[in-house]
Amino acid sequence: MFRQIRQIFDSIRKRRFTMKLEMKGQLRMEQKMKLAPRMIQAMEILQLPSMALLERIEQELNDNPVLEIAPPAQDADEDTDQQPDSEPAGEEQAGENPEDFERLNRMDDDYKEYLSQAYSKPSRNSEEVDKKLEAIKNTAAPSQSLHEHLADQWRLVEAEPGVKAAGSRIIDYIDDRGYLSVRIEQLHNKDRKDFSMEDLHKALAMVQQLEPTGVGARDIRECLLIQIDQGDRFSPLERAIVADHMDELMENRLPDIARKLGCSMERLNEAISRLSKLDTSPGLQINQDHNYPITADVIVEYDEDCDDYTVRTDGAELPPLKINNYYQKLATSGQVEKKAKNFLQENIRSAQWIMDAIAQRRNTLLRVTQAIVKHQRDFFDKGPLHLKPLPMSKVADEVGVHLATVSRAVAGKYVQCDRGIFPLRKFFSGGTENANGESHSWEAVRAKLQQIINAEDKTKPLSDDQIRKKLAEQGINDIARRTVAKYRNILNIPSARLRKQYGGK
Repeated sequence: MFRQIRQIFDSIRKRRFTMKLEMKGQLRMEQKMKLAPRMIQAMEILQLPSMALLERIEQELNDNPVLEIAPPAQDADEDTDQQPDSEPAGEEQAGENPEDFERLNRMDDDYKEYLSQAYSKPSRNSEEVDKKLEAIKNTAAPSQSLHEHLADQWRLVEAEPGVKAAGSRIIDYIDDRGYLSVRIEQLHNKDRKDFSMEDLHKALAMVQQLEPTGVGARDIRECLLIQIDQGDRFSPLERAIVADHMDELMENRLPDIARKLGCSMERLNEAISRLSKLDTSPGLQINQDHNYPITADVIVEYDEDCDDYTVRTDGAELPPLKINNYYQKLATSGQVEKKAKNFLQENIRSAQWIMDAIAQRRNTLLRVTQAIVKHQRDFFDKGPLHLKPLPMSKVADEVGVHLATVSRAVAGKYVQCDRGIFPLRKFFSGGTENANGESHSWEAVRAKLQQIINAEDKTKPLSDDQIRKKLAEQGINDIARRTVAKYRNILNIPSARLRKQYGGK
């Protein structure tokens, strides 16, 4: 009896401390959204601006042998019989003619012969122009950085070895604007043996003589003084303004400067006008960023006949695409090897997809712009002051697409109309509503703020609170003073004290 009870307790103890591992099958229903690679690429095509899309098309034309540029519509019928990829006359179809396969077999030999001719060394007496060499000659040289520009000049400077080494060290720490970005004492330590502190000061004075004028300065005051000392059109008054009264000048305390220098306000204003022509960032003269032209993706034009606006895409830069007829028929032929057929079919699918994605991009862009024109009719009729609040979700619901699709469709895109070229994102913004129920977008508020400041008396500029009251008089209520200051900073408009202009004697 005792033995049986003990066995029962032992079995319970074993079940308690033993982990049982087993595998079971389970069915569960759930929904997951997965983006196929084609869908991801279609969204990328939608987001590309015109110039970037043109580069993508050129890349696709180089990579895909079955994709080609379609001939102009007026010449298509004339060139049909002359195109090598055109459909053969009569009942004989491509892929069923044995001559087609003989031509395909000869392509490899012809290609090798072409390569041997293309890369053969031309004779000295040959008058044929090398197109690649000509393209290299016509290609602009790569831009030179400010560091390289200064280093090239410094190599021609004659100085003691210590000064030369110190100058190279200084040039390494000059930023893109042309200023020495560290304290000169930081460029030397006790372990350095190649130059001394005295060499650093001598080298700095010599570096400040390099071009562009004003480079190597440690602050804006020193930058202006270098340009004044190296120029010949500045008077002692102008040098004194920068050397002794730079802080008052930055704070627009012109009466204090005139009183201390003993000159009239008229003469002081003339001196400041000449000083304004100096460059506060001389380093940016070298390797300036190129301003590339903006290409309008959509064009909005007014039609007087129907008293409405028409929307069209600017597809002049995008070449029309088509699939090569010869390769398309060859891909369905039964006499082509399976490997070659699979290769052609895959490239045909890729070419068809890129053409469909471009067409879908054009259609989405048109529909989104048409919805924008519908809601922002006052902007196109009367100007930026009449821009209304327009959430992006409202356009998405009207067009019947996802909010993210509208966001991608307008990203980096520009619309051209009678009032200029504007980014499409400009038309989407929040706003405020006055007591009469009229809505004003924040873009319109900023435009009115700019208009008020442009019309103010510069001898008595308006404060932020006075601007707020002016906006209220124009129907824009409930705008806080700090909101006015925020928009003024966004528009790079200084405060009233810095906008004040002084006249008189």
